[in-house]
Amino acid sequence: MAVPKMKVSRARGRRRRTHYKLDLPAIVKCPKCQEMKLAHRVCKKCGTYDGAQVLVMDTEKKKA
Repeated sequence: MAVPKMKVSRARGRRRRTHYKLDLPAIVKCPKCQEMKLAHRVCKKCGTYDGAQVLVMDTEKKKA
């Protein structure tokens, strides 16, 4: 049975586990407006998610 010879410090163990987060987030096209968005998120441009209107978006921008 394999047994470690020395205790691994917290810093060394955590440094070893840091590299799994290097993947880029999945970016896909929105099926409604064709804008690029993060996968499994509401579209920021048209406010839809999974084919349903989730957010009410203002089409006219107010001039101040």
